[in-house]
This record gives sequence, structure tokens and C-alpha cells, in this order.
Amino acid sequence: MAINTLTDADCKRATPNNGKLRKLFDGHGLMLAVLPSGNKVWRMAYRNSDGKQQTAVIGPYPLISLKEARERRDQLRVKLIDGADLKATKDEKPTSAFTIDQAIQDYWAGRTDASPGYIKNATRALAMYVSPKLGSRPAGEVTRDDLMAVLRPMDEAGKSVYVRRTRMWMSQVLEWCVEHGHAQHNIASDINAKVAFSRKPVEGFASLPLNEVHPFMERLALEDQLQSVMACKLLALTWTRTDELRRMTWDEIEGDLWRIPGKRMKKRREHLVPLSTQALNLLAELKQRSRGSIYVFPNDRDGKRAMSENSILYLIHRLDYKGRMTGHGWRKIGSTWANENEYNADHVETQLAHKEGGVRGVYNSAEYLKQRRVMLQAFADWLMPNQGKE
Repeated sequence: MAINTLTDADCKRATPNNGKLRKLFDGHGLMLAVLPSGNKVWRMAYRNSDGKQQTAVIGPYPLISLKEARERRDQLRVKLIDGADLKATKDEKPTSAFTIDQAIQDYWAGRTDASPGYIKNATRALAMYVSPKLGSRPAGEVTRDDLMAVLRPMDEAGKSVYVRRTRMWMSQVLEWCVEHGHAQHNIASDINAKVAFSRKPVEGFASLPLNEVHPFMERLALEDQLQSVMACKLLALTWTRTDELRRMTWDEIEGDLWRIPGKRMKKRREHLVPLSTQALNLLAELKQRSRGSIYVFPNDRDGKRAMSENSILYLIHRLDYKGRMTGHGWRKIGSTWANENEYNADHVETQLAHKEGGVRGVYNSAEYLKQRRVMLQAFADWLMPNQGKE
């Protein structure tokens, strides 16, 4: 078996494998694990006295150099020869004084794969609920009961969704602690959210039945051509999410195609949206009104920012459809119409950006583009029959 196969240059250059864990082997079980976040940690694979495969965490790189990692590997191998159990007992605690607050800061600073908005939501939740009680505690000394004492009041306050997200975000931090030798076990993984926390009935986004769509459009037509009115129409014609539409920029429009970059999509994959004649007519009118902003729907007060996230919802409320319709409801309307008109389910789900991941999903952003173009034009002709002329 080849040993000491790695070099310092190998360790420095190592990057994740397309966002997945990558392992670089040095021999005698020693490996450098490159985490999806880009952080690196030394591990050693071995078999215990029962012959079961186990992994010991040596510590983070480059704090622990390649040379030192090899020395620690050899020390562990000697212990194994002497019959020692490398797994700590339940009564043993890590000696690291690395605190929960430090772990939160370091972990999320390394999440270059996540969007700024996602990181902001996660760190805000942890700062509000976890840090006040556990932030100064060593990461390896916090128990499951300690974490439940933080999460339980959130659940009792009716934050049934938020408490689950907070547990998930804390679990990610603690898993990072384990990988870097700051804790022996991820205690958040011991909390079964399905059992530990209450549930609220799942309520979808309000959406009109198909027989009420045209009366809604007739009411919408009575409004002046305000930006929110035109945004509501374009949302209906594209079946996109409200946030995707309000951040739409002019450089994303390529003829009769809207190319939404992956960083703005829920699943972080580029999405192509065919634009019907009605959609193009709306965009042409919006272009004439453009005040030089990069956004198709700029903020009324500051053209450097996008339209308010609640503009379309406030419009719907003003039309007296509060509780009956939402901006997101256009996605359900589009899906219902397409399925009732027997369009291919794959084409519908692709247009809604619901398709599964994998290599094919990542690289084939134009999937079913021709068929989706026909489908969206037919929907636009049904929705706005008098506005489809050039």
C-alpha cells in the first residue's frame, strides 16, 4: 500500500468536488476531507476490534499540517495495535473551548455555496434564539436538553416552521464542529423534529379557481397601468415566483426568452422562460417607461433597487381579493389550466422549475423549451385574448 502520497501543494489546491465532499488519501487510512463549504479536515479510517469501519477526526487543515497529521495518524495506529478504543466514551468531553458563537460565525462564513439571503435568515435566527443562551458555551459541552430548552419555547409560541428551520441550521453548525474536532457528536441530529415539535395545518398560497380568473382580469383591467398592475399580468404570463419577477433585469431578456440566473432561483439552477406575444407587449411598454434602471420593475423611490416584494400582494388586496388570490397563486392557476388542457406533465413541471436535480437537470436548462413556448402562448391567448396582437 502506497503511503505519504499527498504533498503540501495537493492540500492547498484541493477544492470540493462540484459542491460535494472530496477525499484525498495519504495512506494508512489518513485522508484530507474537503467539505462542500471548502473547509478541510484530516480524518483517519480504521477498523475497530469488531472489524467495523470507523473514522477518527484528527483536526482541521491548515491548522494541523500534513506533517503533523501523519504523526497523529501514526500515534493512533500504535493505540490500535495496543487494543485501545479510539471512540470517546459517553462521559468524555472534548477539550476544545471553541464556543457556539464562534462555530456559527466560522461555519456560515464558509458557506460560499449559499445565497446571501439564506445566510442572513439562518444567522439571524441563531443570533435571536440560540446565542443568548448557548453562544458562550463550548460547542462540545452543549447537550440535547440544552438545545431543546432553546427550541421548545419557539414551538410553544406557535413558530412551528421556524423552530424546525432553526434546528436544521444549528445541526449544520454542529456537524461542522464534529468535522473540525470541536465536538464529539452533533446533538441536534438527535432531535426528531417530526415528533419533538407541533404541526400546523399546511396552508397553500391562495389561488382562484379557473372560472373566476377572467372576472379577476376584468377587474384588473379597470386599474390604471401602474407598475404593480403590469407586474401582476407578467407574473400570470410566466408562472414564475414573485421574487424572481420583481428582480427581473433588462439584460436577462434575450428576444422572446427570459433567462433567469441560477442565483435567483429557488433550486439555484438557471431557468429559461419563453415569452408569449402578450408578455413581449407588456415588456415593450415597460421599456418605454424605463427610467434607466437595470430593473424591469424598479422601486418607486430608488431605481437602484427592485420593486417592493409586497407590491403585487397589496394590489390584489386593493382589488378586494384578499385571502382569495396571491401573486404565487398564478403558478397554481397555470398548472391547473395546463393539466386540464392535457399538456404534458413534464412540460408543466419544467415551466414551474420543479424538475429534479442531477446532471441532466443542471445542464439542460432549455429542456422542453419548444413545447413550453407553445403552452405558454396558448395560456396567454386564453388569459388575455384581446392583447395578443403585435
